[in-house]
Amino acid sequence: MISFIASRVGFAALVLVMLSGFVFTLFFVAPGDPARIVAGERATEAQVAMVRENLGLDRPIIEQYVSFVGRSVSGDLGYSYRNQQPVLELIKNRMPATISLCVGAVVLWLLMGIPIGIMSARRPGSLADRIGQGFVLIGVSFPSFVLGMAALYFLYFVPRQAGFTLFPPGGYRPFLDNPGLWAWHLMLPWFTLALTSAAIYARLTRGQLLEVLGEDYIRTARAKGLSERKVIYKHGVRSIFSPLTTQLGADIAALLGGALVTEQVFGLQGIGSLAVQSVQTQDRPVIIGVVMLAGFFIVIANLIVDFLYILLDPRIRT
Repeated sequence: MISFIASRVGFAALVLVMLSGFVFTLFFVAPGDPARIVAGERATEAQVAMVRENLGLDRPIIEQYVSFVGRSVSGDLGYSYRNQQPVLELIKNRMPATISLCVGAVVLWLLMGIPIGIMSARRPGSLADRIGQGFVLIGVSFPSFVLGMAALYFLYFVPRQAGFTLFPPGGYRPFLDNPGLWAWHLMLPWFTLALTSAAIYARLTRGQLLEVLGEDYIRTARAKGLSERKVIYKHGVRSIFSPLTTQLGADIAALLGGALVTEQVFGLQGIGSLAVQSVQTQDRPVIIGVVMLAGFFIVIANLIVDFLYILLDPRIRT
């Protein structure tokens, strides 16, 4: 078990080193001179040379990379070209909205997808199963931006025309200021981001549970006189946690892409919208900071998934 943990931690560190090399290469390979972008289009060559020296861009590339890694480890991600604010400060200001959106979406799709999958697997071919399959079909058929626009239309514009407000159209309210308003403003973004993943989890749960319920030990449990509820929840559902954990790790890695679209639709000032603005203005330090942060959290999420495997699968502990 110790060797397994050590190997996963070492692999995670290797991934972060490779990511730092990628974003550093992006800084130099992307078209445009960073010093010229900072100095402005009307700056003279002398002014550009001075900016290049101040940024350390005149040093050898290896020396710049070592300096870049050292500053990144200490939390110094540089300064924004656009407003000269520290990149880490910009990200910190946007992080609460993105974390609230992503964590709420994960909780919502687990609470929606797994029960629907269990309901479908308990009675295959029944009305409940058909309803569950319809939910899956709807969830996987629409991209996030379509779901977001549909949610805005049917749950905001239509009720607003009728004279009342069911949900706000977007925006973010800090959790500590008012938890009720925080959840109310995020309800539509949560639903938009969670629906597709909930459909995938419902389908995965149904398929895995149907396979498990056909195993010999399940038939033995039923033969012993255990109730169907205990057979399904104590023996069946417990056995499908490993594939669900695998899927969760992959979905967390892809979550930032969906959050970016959702933030744009609902006007949430999160990390996704910061990344879009930085790309539009060629603010490379902010782009690099967002990529590094996203990579770090993806690596940490996958490490947590690996540790969960140890708890869920006794064979790894031996």
